[in-house]
Amino acid sequence: MNGHCNGTINEGFSELIIDSMKSAAHRKHETSRKEAEDKSRLPALEAAYTSILSELGEDTDRQGLLRTPLRAAKAMQFLTKGYHETVEDILNNAIFDEDHDEMVIVKDIDMFSLCEHHLVPFFGKVHIGYIPNKKVVGLSKLARIVEIYSRRLQGKRPKEMIHYCQALHFLSSLHMHSIAVWIHTWRTFLFPSVQERLTKQIAMGILEALQPKGVAVVIEAAHMCMVMRGVQKMNSRTVTSTMLGVYLEDPKTREEFLTLSQRV
Repeated sequence: MNGHCNGTINEGFSELIIDSMKSAAHRKHETSRKEAEDKSRLPALEAAYTSILSELGEDTDRQGLLRTPLRAAKAMQFLTKGYHETVEDILNNAIFDEDHDEMVIVKDIDMFSLCEHHLVPFFGKVHIGYIPNKKVVGLSKLARIVEIYSRRLQGKRPKEMIHYCQALHFLSSLHMHSIAVWIHTWRTFLFPSVQERLTKQIAMGILEALQPKGVAVVIEAAHMCMVMRGVQKMNSRTVTSTMLGVYLEDPKTREEFLTLSQRV
């Protein structure tokens, strides 16, 4: 009997090791592919930056600017590296079965992004809360989800719209949706913006991955398009929020999250 049990355990352990090795090999292959793709695009990006500098009246052959187009191209690739990443990739083996149904909050996650209107930075803090539905995620993965979406411009792609529909379908299965939920969720599609859209993307990414009872995301950010140009208001901050599931339906749950996330 013990021999049979030990054999079963060893087989299960071996399968786990094999799966982990396959996942690691797949990630390595994907990383190599993405690096090769970025490298192939560098010449075109470098030429584009050279053209921009020339049109601004600069001498691109002077010593200080000789490598600037290449450096700028590499910097832009880094600042938009989220295009190469998905939530599924970074959550690999980091979702755990857990009978925990109390609120989980990770606050003050540093966030840096580029405004799609002027390609200048906006940056600040992200506060995330969720109420598990038999599943929890490694806390650092929430910060990684923020990184994925913030390291892109904020436009939607068809695949993301499908994911949103799937997440909304899950909400409806919990009998938590209402007209307010649908309006609140699809408002971003109808009236596109920037930080608002990023807030929504983070929340929906978490909702799709964990299928929790609710997700709340708040972003506080300073936009350089309001500081360096335009109205040039140094101390302005933009605060956006997305509330899904019980956070939208239950005022007390929403108030608890907002109170805890803002507490020093």
